[in-house]
Amino acid sequence: MLAGVIFDIDGTIIDSVPEHLRTWKAAFKKFGKDVSAAEIRPQIGKEADELMTVFFSEEELKQFGQQLKTYRDNLFKEKYLPTLKAFPLVRDLFRQIKGDSTLISLASSCKKDELKIYKKIAKIEELVDSEVSADDVKRSKPHPDIFLAALEELGNLDPETVIVIGDTRYDAAAADKAN
Repeated sequence: MLAGVIFDIDGTIIDSVPEHLRTWKAAFKKFGKDVSAAEIRPQIGKEADELMTVFFSEEELKQFGQQLKTYRDNLFKEKYLPTLKAFPLVRDLFRQIKGDSTLISLASSCKKDELKIYKKIAKIEELVDSEVSADDVKRSKPHPDIFLAALEELGNLDPETVIVIGDTRYDAAAADKAN
């Protein structure tokens, strides 16, 4: 019997992947790398620190990695976050899941402040039983930490009674590692 559902946010509940691509592309260009959206797209779903290592050397990241990340975060929050929309019928889906007495957790590589905004955009604030963001774990996807923390937040449910819904291979890899 299904006891819980853990949802990713970006690209799963909120239609945000194109905006993340634009943001990363602009941030990389500002810091000296003209990277195509096609090169960035397969990396979407990873936490920023892991994504940046694909395009910048360890030495470059020591020099300006934090500045790059901060620039990217600010650009996304100021330019793109206010334009985002939830996918159609997300609220209806969550209400159906709750109607079946199933617990819902949000587990995202985004920051806690963004997660709060995403819940408002999707109009699901009162339908979520727990949430875990990148701020709550040491390592984010593709590592299992986010989903393990979500299971704990849901009351240590048996992983066999929980499903994960996400949109990237990193969600699948992390869920698999968390059983």
